[in-house]
Amino acid sequence: MTGQLLTHKFTTQQYHLMHEAGVFGQGDRLELINGEITEMSPIGRKHAVCVTRLNELFFSRLLGKVQIWSQNPIRLEDKSELQPDLAILKRRDDFYAEALPTRADILLIIEVADSTIAYDREVKMPLYAAAGIPEMWLFDVNEQVIFGYSQPAAKGYKKMQRYEQDDKFFMLAFPDISFSWQEMF
Repeated sequence: MTGQLLTHKFTTQQYHLMHEAGVFGQGDRLELINGEITEMSPIGRKHAVCVTRLNELFFSRLLGKVQIWSQNPIRLEDKSELQPDLAILKRRDDFYAEALPTRADILLIIEVADSTIAYDREVKMPLYAAAGIPEMWLFDVNEQVIFGYSQPAAKGYKKMQRYEQDDKFFMLAFPDISFSWQEMF
């Protein structure tokens, strides 16, 4: 007879209660993905530099128009709370003090990958698309390529654009503000 392994899926409420109860260590880098608690990879130097550069760039271009949510949690559904490298959010007077941002608040998600490109593409990107996040950019810091995804659907984004050296591109929410590959890397 073959035994079946039982797993337990957590809700975001249970996940928060575990944090409050001290189940996790101080500084643990965790995400709740489809009800499962997942340990995040450590942040490497290339990754940190890219995120810092992006923070500064978005701050300088979009000051007063959006809120830049850097490596902070977002709630996608009752079973997923992720920490993207950057989330560009609709501006709110309370700075999201009342509740974490949800899909309705998110204009753009940015994930930066040096060792997690496959995970970001195969696990996180489909979650963002299924949640209806209108746009996601995935930065491969090793290959120095940016993948732009749009047109979210239940099984992933329908449109993908690859940006390389000398390319310019725009956020869907702000088509009048351009970005260039050179600025990003």
